[in-house]
Amino acid sequence: MRRFLPVLALVLALGAALPAAAEERPLLQPSRDVAVTYRVVGGQAAGRSLRMAWLAAARKLRIEAPGMQGWSVIDQKAQRMLVVMERERAVVEVPPAAGGTLLPTEPPANARFSRGGSATIAGLPCTVWTYEDGRARGETCLTADGVMLRSSGSLGEQAGTVEAVTVSYGPQDPARFQAPPGYRNLALPPGALQGGPPPAR
Repeated sequence: MRRFLPVLALVLALGAALPAAAEERPLLQPSRDVAVTYRVVGGQAAGRSLRMAWLAAARKLRIEAPGMQGWSVIDQKAQRMLVVMERERAVVEVPPAAGGTLLPTEPPANARFSRGGSATIAGLPCTVWTYEDGRARGETCLTADGVMLRSSGSLGEQAGTVEAVTVSYGPQDPARFQAPPGYRNLALPPGALQGGPPPAR
């Protein structure tokens, strides 16, 4: 379980990097299936890579970090995260209350959000958006169809930056976004998220 905590903390910290505002709001999650490989270029996990895939219709996000013995799925509709540990053949469900809102693509409700310039990342154009919401602040670059190509954010002492390396559009297999059959369910250990980021949204 401990091997997952740095990546889980990074995901939660980056959740602060995609804000919203009442006056203007970009599309904050992909409108079609896509898989993206990111390079972590700042924060506690700098140098690592992350693979994220979106099952757009089901509003699910799968997260993999090379070197980790498993993967995670964020289910936006159910408001939960599943951490799948392959070696243990086990699944841990992380409720929203354990770490604030768990969805990297969901913005803070009260953020001040403003449009910036434009950029080209991984061969795709994106629009830069900045935000500030109390102690949380950051910047993200989003394509017109809601794919995050770069995101950096901070909340107190927690900070992180990721940038897309490759983007591949295409249908995703729904089976990859579910807990594998036959895996046992484990409870989240008490205090497992202590030292991770506080609620980001």
